[in-house]
Amino acid sequence: MTERISLRLLTLEDAEEVYRHFSDHEVTKYMDIEPCKSRKEAEEIIRYHLEDAGCRWGLYDKQNQSFLGTCGFHYLRDTDHSFMAEIGFDLTKHHWGKGLMSEAMQAVIEYGFTIMKLDVIDATVEPANERSIRLMKQLGFQRERELREELIYYYLNRP
Repeated sequence: MTERISLRLLTLEDAEEVYRHFSDHEVTKYMDIEPCKSRKEAEEIIRYHLEDAGCRWGLYDKQNQSFLGTCGFHYLRDTDHSFMAEIGFDLTKHHWGKGLMSEAMQAVIEYGFTIMKLDVIDATVEPANERSIRLMKQLGFQRERELREELIYYYLNRP
């Protein structure tokens, strides 16, 4: 929980909100998914995260409970040296530039390190996604020097 945002694990009951959110081309522009064309596709996204070893939260405005976006972990892996997960995040375009995702990410990162006992949180960002690049810097993620698969890789180690 944060000052302005409540986080709740997504369920199939959230399919309509997830559909509206992910049907917006601007939201999915830098994601590895196409915009949703149906509620069924939104249900598939939710089901994927429910069945995955990670977790995905819906972000909600504390004042009016409106849906703001999602954030969470996927691609959990236990390497020889560390327990890692990739963080993913998205926000409805009406709320861009208000600091909401930074607030949400701080709470989710803390959860990852303290509750999930992750050693490293990583993220991939397309080079053209300037907002996400700024967010990674703001949150203290370290950038890999070389692009891989035309993506920028970021890492945050447990404090």
